[in-house]
Amino acid sequence: MDPRFDIITTLNTLFWATDHHDWDTLAHVFSDQVTLDYGEPELLSPQEIIGRWRPIFEGLDAHQHLVSNHLITLRDDAATATASFIATHQHAHGTWTLGGDYRFSLHNTPSGWKVTAMEMRPVWEEGVGIG
Repeated sequence: MDPRFDIITTLNTLFWATDHHDWDTLAHVFSDQVTLDYGEPELLSPQEIIGRWRPIFEGLDAHQHLVSNHLITLRDDAATATASFIATHQHAHGTWTLGGDYRFSLHNTPSGWKVTAMEMRPVWEEGVGIG
């Protein structure tokens, strides 16, 4: 099977698990340490990422991440991927929607592809932000 399918499935699982608050599944898409970059890169464990995301997403009325246009480059057991996104967040003060691109690094392990780095590059936004 083409490994790109498994990589896209890993990335889709990341956002599906986040949107459905399936924190156990989310933990399994990440490597033991992840460089997470939402403006400034930080090296975090999956538990630290979930510890930050969980109160934000569970505090919203609703949210959805739509991710598409995956482009993947393979190099042995490593891969880089980019994908476009639109993320909508409904909260008490209105709706905040933003769009842009993600860049991921992944590594193939015996238990599947794991995200080792994730960078969000916002391009546009509309509405009242959260936080």
